[in-house]
Amino acid sequence: MKTGDFVWGLLLICFTALLIIPETKAAFMLATANQPMLMGFGKFAFLASMGELLANRISIGKWQIKKGTFAKAIVWGFIGVLVTLMFTLYSSGVAGAIQAGFLPALPESAGIWATIWKAFMISTIMNLTFGPMFMAAHRISDLLIDSHVAGHPVRVAQAVTQIDWQNFIKFIVAKTVPFF
Repeated sequence: MKTGDFVWGLLLICFTALLIIPETKAAFMLATANQPMLMGFGKFAFLASMGELLANRISIGKWQIKKGTFAKAIVWGFIGVLVTLMFTLYSSGVAGAIQAGFLPALPESAGIWATIWKAFMISTIMNLTFGPMFMAAHRISDLLIDSHVAGHPVRVAQAVTQIDWQNFIKFIVAKTVPFF
């Protein structure tokens, strides 16, 4: 095990400990309740950056913070803000659609299963509608950052034409999004 592996694992363990230790979990949950957008930004920026670092480690065999990692962390933070907003919108929307009879519901007497069903409906509708758009925007932002770092910045219109949309539809929309 290399030092970088240890440091990365330790950071992940520390973050996980925040959610396990009752006192820090309570503080974390209170901060999330009081500042949902700021916490959404921070959680996504941190965890997605950890994922980017791990992907780099796997692909090149060593720990390396690539140029553009900070910019990608900022983009991930804004994605966290959007996801936080979308969860609120979709939760309220699905609840309203169930109440109006537009979506099927389990009776409250079903207990936890009614809650699980509602969560499944929220997740499914959000992933099938917001998910593809979010993934496309993320693909474009990554391409913009990577091209800038490579010294060949492109405009958004150019980035859109450089994406392999057939592969995006076959893999991201048809496989990745439904998995989530």
